[in-house]
Amino acid sequence: MLGLDKALVLYHSQQYGNTGKMAEAMAEGLRVGGYQVTIFNANEKRFPIETYSEYDCVALGTPDYFSYIAGTMKTFMDDWYISRNKPGFKGKYYVLFFSHGGGGRVKEAMVSIFKHLGDQVGEPLGCSGEPSKDVLEKCRGLGVELAKKVKKQ
Repeated sequence: MLGLDKALVLYHSQQYGNTGKMAEAMAEGLRVGGYQVTIFNANEKRFPIETYSEYDCVALGTPDYFSYIAGTMKTFMDDWYISRNKPGFKGKYYVLFFSHGGGGRVKEAMVSIFKHLGDQVGEPLGCSGEPSKDVLEKCRGLGVELAKKVKKQ
């Protein structure tokens, strides 16, 4: 652990805001776990990759767009790939979450693409349509689980 107690919740959300609602719940869980959280919607602007090393862990969220991640999240991974050999870029614990309007096949793409970041904690958490109270509680729980995993290091 870097000792910074900082977590990043990086996601893409727009039209309905469902992934954004999940991101907020994930951030709540990380805060309960003792982390200072930065919530960043990649739909609003490009994530400044040079700051990635500042975070101890990351939660990544995307809607399912044609069984693939949002383009802004792919751009993040392209930027990460270019910087991957810099200190603090590899070996982070992370969690995955997604929303979809039916199908939810983005899960496989997420697991495949984001595995390069480090070690995944828990299973990817998905929801169809607007997240229910149960889904939001699971997001909080996954955030807490991520925080505990990093603090155990």
